[in-house]
Amino acid sequence: MESDLLKKMLRDILLARAFEERAAQEYTQGNIAGFLHLYPGEEAVAVGVLHAAEPADYIVTTYREHVHALVRGIPANVVMAELFGKKTGCSGGMGGSMHLFDRERRFMGGYAIVGETFPVATGIAYAIAMRELPEAVICFFGDGAVNQGTFHESLNMAALWRLPVLFVCENNHYQIGTEIHRHSAVAEVYKRAGGYRIPARKIDGMDVLAVHRATQEALAQIRAGNGPQFLEFETYRFRGHSMADPGSYRPKVELQAFENEDPVKVAIAETVEAYPSAAQIAAAGPDNIERLMGHVDSSSHLSPGQLDAIRIEVAEVVEAAVRFASESPQPTLADAEAALNCNRHEEVLV
Repeated sequence: MESDLLKKMLRDILLARAFEERAAQEYTQGNIAGFLHLYPGEEAVAVGVLHAAEPADYIVTTYREHVHALVRGIPANVVMAELFGKKTGCSGGMGGSMHLFDRERRFMGGYAIVGETFPVATGIAYAIAMRELPEAVICFFGDGAVNQGTFHESLNMAALWRLPVLFVCENNHYQIGTEIHRHSAVAEVYKRAGGYRIPARKIDGMDVLAVHRATQEALAQIRAGNGPQFLEFETYRFRGHSMADPGSYRPKVELQAFENEDPVKVAIAETVEAYPSAAQIAAAGPDNIERLMGHVDSSSHLSPGQLDAIRIEVAEVVEAAVRFASESPQPTLADAEAALNCNRHEEVLV
């Protein structure tokens, strides 16, 4: 992997974690209203997938979408302003945490309704196919959405019409507080795609390099005209379903096991100069160190000084984002009416 790409991925993983933890802090202080669904633990999926996408590809995702937006290139201050409900946010302060949107970057929104991503992504993919464009749609969803009728209807249509859509399941094991084996007869989600003859794989979603490689391969198949692809990334969220959920239903031993594969620790370990120290191995887990060091050649390593510089830059970005959001104005009723009238006359695809 190229050194520059590896550094970008590391930076995005660190920014994702710092942004989300600060969002949690701002929520407890009353600066963010409504629901807040955070992403710590799942960063490797968003970073690996979206760094494999092209700028012309469309992104459709769920209510746990802050990191998807950041990695896609929406500035952190604009995302934070939206969480604060401010006019300078990416949805004008009228979408909030669960409804980020950026037409310019083809980030076609986060959706609060479980399963809503499927028909939206399939519809965009159909439009791409009809126009014979060299583009794809990446559809993110959680394991809790696969029992919705829209899941089966959309996979069927995508397969039937060989649409250019990549279905990305972020399997974090829980639908709110219910483990997947308690609500799904088929707990290995990727196997469901076989019913529609869609090629599907299950990948370690805590390994950013494995995620990136699998996504590249899937998108190559889509761009070659081979129809939809399906990737299930097994990952884990370290926080509860939302800020209202303490997550106490999860065994401590389970949480510890996944923390040993924390993608933030892994990303740092894979970029350190030469070989990791004993302390780094203990922090990140020996299996991850061995796996990742085998992926990365010496030309891709970061020195401790470079890593510190990224940490400092990330901290400054998050601090500036909070300051920008705090100082931004609230949207007005006139803003809401103008947005409504504008959306009535615009096409989504440009």
